[in-house]
Amino acid sequence: MISKRQAFIWLSPFIVLVLLFFLVPLLYMLITSFQSNGAFTLQQYQTVLTNSYILQGFKNSITLSVVSAIIALIVTLFAVYAIMNFSEPMRERILILTNLTSNFSGIPLAFAFIVLLGNSGLFTLLFDKWEIGVLSSFSLYSWAGLLLIYVYFQMPLALMLLYPIYDGIQQQWKEASALLGASTWQFWMKIGIPIILPGVVGTFSVLFANAMGAYASAYALTSSNYNLVAIRIGSLIKGDIFAQPELASAIAVLLAVTMVLAMLLSEWSIAKTRRKL
Repeated sequence: MISKRQAFIWLSPFIVLVLLFFLVPLLYMLITSFQSNGAFTLQQYQTVLTNSYILQGFKNSITLSVVSAIIALIVTLFAVYAIMNFSEPMRERILILTNLTSNFSGIPLAFAFIVLLGNSGLFTLLFDKWEIGVLSSFSLYSWAGLLLIYVYFQMPLALMLLYPIYDGIQQQWKEASALLGASTWQFWMKIGIPIILPGVVGTFSVLFANAMGAYASAYALTSSNYNLVAIRIGSLIKGDIFAQPELASAIAVLLAVTMVLAMLLSEWSIAKTRRKL
């Protein structure tokens, strides 16, 4: 057994890392959001809450995050249910592949979709050549294209989060319910869904936060042509016209508050669901 002092010494590099790369930037962002020309002010928050363009960015980001999280969650629920019917070695291979694809995001993901579905993409040119009108009304650089990319990088994360939840449903429960005369539908309605529901709600909140904070894929695909909160923050920091780091910090703080509220709502829903079980 090591002493508390030794444990603290071993943990000190991790503590320094957290302080330098998480707490210090967070505090700096919070302080900067209340400043203007070196003086304390609420002007930045007033600008955010009264600027229709910034509010539209919040609306677009929340809508895109909610829709992509719901679609990814529904698809993954059926996918995980199907995976549970495979053998253990096959499940491990699928999880390894899923873990690899979960890291495929950002600019490389946007470039891959441009190569496949862009204006001169592989599938776009093939469908035009074969006179198949599937992609005639689809534009990768629109809301539909962003939704497609968001759903793509949300699904591996959802699968990794939902797999342990499904795995927690023991085979003995299914066998016991079958012996008592319950059908598969009755098992899932009375036992299966109530057990996995808290985990599904928690997964949704993680997917929502993951989509709200996504920046690289959306920026690489649409640059500043589509109004999202993350893109607005990046534009204000790097200064497409002129830099406004204080306003960017205020938007970032409100974005963080939105994510925290989503997490708290998720925790409340999970606790309420568990009390009913």
